[in-house]
This record gives sequence, structure tokens and C-alpha cells, in this order.
Amino acid sequence: MNILQRNILAVACLATLAASTGAQQAAAGRSLELPGSAAMADGEVRKVDKGAKKLTIKHGEIKSLDMPPMTMVFQVRDGALLDAVKVGDRIRFVAEKTATGYTVTVVQPAP
Repeated sequence: MNILQRNILAVACLATLAASTGAQQAAAGRSLELPGSAAMADGEVRKVDKGAKKLTIKHGEIKSLDMPPMTMVFQVRDGALLDAVKVGDRIRFVAEKTATGYTVTVVQPAP
């Protein structure tokens, strides 16, 4: 086997391992954070307002938004996300800056 063939084999093995790891994390309910993707932030639910589709979260740093730790009110893109949380829950979430403010797009229980 020549050097080129060995390098191709090594790259194929690494790609297979990376895909397997991502599938295992997804099956375990964890998100795979890749460069360029929205990063999950940690927080604690302080208030749930289903009528206004808003969620108050005391959160750590949100690197993707260059935001320091604080407590703030977020809009929620999908009101169904609010059915999965209650006051006091530790969560991981993704927030985005939109034309109308900051919006939570993903919520999951913290490990």
C-alpha cells in the first residue's frame, strides 16, 4: 500500500469515527456543536409566559451573541417549547438575534 492509499484510508476511518460519535450524541439527547453552528447556552428558567410566547432565563454567557451572563426575557419561536419547561428547570438553549429581539429557537433539559 502506498502513502496516498494509506492517507485516504486514514481520512476515511476518521470520517467514520466522527459520524459515529455524532450519531451516538444525538441518540443520547446531546447536541453536537460544530464550528459555525449555533452554540448551546446554559440557563435556569425564571418565568414562563405562554400567552406572550416568552421565557425569562437566568443564563450564563451566550458566546454566539457576545452576551454576558444575565437574566432576561426571550421571545420563543415555537410556543410548543414552553410546554417542555417550568420555573426552576436547568436548561440548555439556543438564542438568535432577530428583527424583533432575541428569540429562543431550541430548548432542552440540562444534563
